Amino acid sequence: MSTPETPEEPRSADDGTPAEGAQVSEAEAELAAQRLERERIERRKAERQGPIEAGAKLSGTAADLLAAVRAVESGEKPPATVFEEARPAPRRPAPEPVRRAPVVPEGPAAPAEGTVGEVREVLTRGGAPAALAAPAAAALGEDAADLLREDPWQLLRVPGVRPEQADGFARALLGGEAGRDDERRGRALTVWLLEQAAAAGHTVLETAALTEALGRQGVPGPEDAVRNAIAEGDVLVFQDAVGEAVGEDEEQPVRVLVGLERCALAEESLADGLARLINSAPKQDGAAEEWERAASAAEGSAADLIRAASGHGLVLHTGGEAALAEPAALLNAAHGMGLRAWAATHSPVGRERFASRVDGPAVATVAGLLSGAEGPGRDPEGALAVDLLVVLDAPQLDVETAALLSESLPDGARLVLSGDPAVLWSVGPGRVFADLLAARACPQIASRRPDPGPLGELVSGIGVGELLQVEAPEKEVVIVPVRDAGEAVHRTVQLVADSVPRALGVPAEETQVITPGHGGAVGTRVLNAALKERLNPGPGRFAGFDPGDRVAWSPAPGRTLPGRVVGADGQGLRLDCAGETVVVPRDRVEQTVRHGWALTAHQAVGARWPAAVVVLPGDAVPALSRPWIYTAFSRADRHLSVVHGVDQALQRAVAEVPAKPRTTRLPVLLAPQLPGAAD
Repeated sequence: MSTPETPEEPRSADDGTPAEGAQVSEAEAELAAQRLERERIERRKAERQGPIEAGAKLSGTAADLLAAVRAVESGEKPPATVFEEARPAPRRPAPEPVRRAPVVPEGPAAPAEGTVGEVREVLTRGGAPAALAAPAAAALGEDAADLLREDPWQLLRVPGVRPEQADGFARALLGGEAGRDDERRGRALTVWLLEQAAAAGHTVLETAALTEALGRQGVPGPEDAVRNAIAEGDVLVFQDAVGEAVGEDEEQPVRVLVGLERCALAEESLADGLARLINSAPKQDGAAEEWERAASAAEGSAADLIRAASGHGLVLHTGGEAALAEPAALLNAAHGMGLRAWAATHSPVGRERFASRVDGPAVATVAGLLSGAEGPGRDPEGALAVDLLVVLDAPQLDVETAALLSESLPDGARLVLSGDPAVLWSVGPGRVFADLLAARACPQIASRRPDPGPLGELVSGIGVGELLQVEAPEKEVVIVPVRDAGEAVHRTVQLVADSVPRALGVPAEETQVITPGHGGAVGTRVLNAALKERLNPGPGRFAGFDPGDRVAWSPAPGRTLPGRVVGADGQGLRLDCAGETVVVPRDRVEQTVRHGWALTAHQAVGARWPAAVVVLPGDAVPALSRPWIYTAFSRADRHLSVVHGVDQALQRAVAEVPAKPRTTRLPVLLAPQLPGAAD
């Protein structure tokens, strides 16, 4: 990295412009995608025949319980996990915006008022906040009240509720019967721990890891708790072969895994869909001579990618920002042959960036493609009407989204997964792209186009575990040393409000602050408060917001869209999100909107800005890893400022802290279905 500089020396950069919108609103597209996912899961469950008001004045345990749930719903605080460090709520892809009348977003179908009333009565008797009645009814269904009376630990199915809170609720309802050895408690904690594991990226857990975690939760018979949960159909168990048998009479060793049904079904469906693409010859939609002419007209690894896609149903492509030219060349070549070729990104920002590289309107978001809000639509058989689909930012694919994509492709279609393997993995369960790269089940094309300039050199070094001292004559990289949290906040505000706009010509709204977490002395909450005070001071006339505030809106749990407050009226808070006017109802503002001058790296992945300010306070050391640093530093197009307060921990994290392992089954599920597996 460059030597320390003053923050007044950065230079200029540019940004992209928005493209035209779709015909379906953001909220409608999200609801359609949710309905599709729910219908798919219910259908698969049937096939397997498996079992199936805020603002109250509260204190003590009830207040803590309500605050935890609100934090999860708002996306500001993730569900606490015992399997990985704290991290932001999952960030899901956004459908394409519209440019028409304002949209009032709707949430999932509300439970019946009678059900909510019955649940409210049970919660009140157990000392839990009545405001949890609606989320509890939504999580547990129309029999929620009876379930909670019979098994109070089912309250753990409400996002944000922790074991100690469910224990208190159970004691209030059951009295002396609510012991730590209660079978119901062990089963509920088994499911809860697997939900925490899924939030940390695991699709399954080894039984030893699960029983150890149950023991830490005070379950006296953890093995029995797991067996009971399996017997009741709360979770599924798998035995996967490990290695090979030593001799003819020896049994092949296996590992026993336990997982949630939704993750298991998605991973199985994904393996089936990918195997179908790998094993089927691509549709003869163009003569081999046409593909070869297109490859010959391209250069370097772009030619390699075109040749690989011509004869294979699944191809993996790796590279950074500069490598996007290669899938663009593939799409343009396919269009030249008259093929139905589309690309899908994970956010509107990524879509706009890639659309300028492609001939014609052939770029959608993943969610918009699946919901029908964007893209070519479906053929008469319900498959996507495509011959070639290129999915960009592929490391962000979780198993559930990837399964939907693979199931949606017609026979004979080509799927190209393209992305930078060094960035943070998906915030949902699985490590799809990394698993496929390791499995070597299909052609892999590594781009030979490095990202240019000092920033490209710096990020490339981080990717291989080296923190380089790069030459930055135009101040593309600036290091701002700080001694404590207060100085880190002060210097960050100075960079965004003064130094970068004056020397670089980039306004504050095009400079993104990235920090490791939401909490702490230099988390997003503190930084957003300081940046608002400097950049858009005001009384917070509507739930803490004023016109002009930069915000992050979460229309559904785990999804975050950047936007700006344009006003408020009787309907609610009016936002401009990527060109779409959104009205957030008054009662949803507190849960779904927060200030957005500062984000975490998990929220920023998939987008880039002309300038980025990465803040590394002293208390951030435990959160630092090579993928986190790589992701944060690579969000800058032309200028990066690093507010540096972690001493040598930054270099150690780059050299010594890789991505945390995730337990998945995709390689095991895919291997028997590949060509030659029976040999």
